[in-house]
Amino acid sequence: MSSPEPAAPMSGERALRLVGLGALIGIPAALVAALFLATVHKLEHWFWVDLPEHLGASGPPWYLVVGLPLAGAAIVLAARRLLPGDGGHEPLGGIAVAPTPISHAPGVILAAIGSLAFGAVLGPEAPLFALGSIVGLVAARFARMGDADARVLSTAGTFSAISALFGGPVAAAMLLLEAGVGMGALLIPILIPGLVAASIGYLIFLGIGDWGGLEATTLSVPGLPAYDGVHLRDLVVAVAVGVLLALLTEVVRRLAARIAGPGRARLGMPLTLLLGALAIGVVALLADGLGASSQDVLFSGQASIPALVGEDSTRIVIVLLAAKALAYAICLGCGFRGGPVFPAIFLGVAVAMVAAIAFDMSPTLALAVGTAAGMTAMTRLILASLIIAALLVGTAGVEAVPVAALAAVAAWLTMAAIDTRFPVRSPNSP
Repeated sequence: MSSPEPAAPMSGERALRLVGLGALIGIPAALVAALFLATVHKLEHWFWVDLPEHLGASGPPWYLVVGLPLAGAAIVLAARRLLPGDGGHEPLGGIAVAPTPISHAPGVILAAIGSLAFGAVLGPEAPLFALGSIVGLVAARFARMGDADARVLSTAGTFSAISALFGGPVAAAMLLLEAGVGMGALLIPILIPGLVAASIGYLIFLGIGDWGGLEATTLSVPGLPAYDGVHLRDLVVAVAVGVLLALLTEVVRRLAARIAGPGRARLGMPLTLLLGALAIGVVALLADGLGASSQDVLFSGQASIPALVGEDSTRIVIVLLAAKALAYAICLGCGFRGGPVFPAIFLGVAVAMVAAIAFDMSPTLALAVGTAAGMTAMTRLILASLIIAALLVGTAGVEAVPVAALAAVAAWLTMAAIDTRFPVRSPNSP
């Protein structure tokens, strides 16, 4: 994950101006994020729910499960070939917080819609990072800011946009703060305009006075039983889940790197993308034939987590885990555009649910442990992962968060050991 670039020290009038501009761009950045998420959700519902109903089917028939990802791949290909910016950040590279040029906006939007609404196993966070950054850069251009201040406003726009996804400014703040931890105290003045932007922008979801605000994305799973007692077995299982998730994540990363590197070099980007789309549709159909839902295999997995936590069949969870991991690796490497966070969380929860079913453990604990370990293994961000895990379990899982912290640390240490002993080459390296 790349860190924000350092800017010149801020003080006095310059700091006040940047904070003021951060407040001004908070609402438009949040509105852009809300509009993007609503558009993706609306298209997804139309393609995967309304269209099958019009065809007289109770669920997506096989030809839609295969055909819609292929149609999405064609849209992504058009965005990457015909518009500036290559459709946005490569998801295999993690989360990018560097400024996104304004000219890249159409390509980012089109590639993200072609990926997310059509079933690609990627999350919406990467395009939201880019769109928020673009809103900040537009404000900087109108205010005639220099490059250093433009980077600060780019970060502020990103802050506000991802707050719309992560349920408020706290998780967004920790994510960006942890991403730039190498900058030390220099990072704080850069993030202050962002925190103001996120706080002001999130008011469009909270509402003001008699206005109730827009419908917000909530990071929570309803109906969780309270987890109210830590046992030694829970601690051991949490550490084991963290280690296993790190190993699984490494398998996913290396398979994705093979697809993005040698596979793409041999077949070319267009064919790799189209074959990848075909492959994830086939994987989803195979999982459906084994008793799982093809819709739980496709997409980011965010909407499927409640059903996964409520699953009591080890066989179904293992089928979903294997199919999701394979489809995730394909989407990371074949050329779709999106973020890596939510599929990693889904895999984490699936691994933890296998343990929860086997040892009759709390599903609330499994959700907290799986979320923290899965996100940490993919992004290396421990504190942000813990906050998102805490948001997902809510008050029912307050006592599960310390256990989840052990799982996250185990995942981080295992990934660090793997990277040291068996480094993976970038697909773009010579």
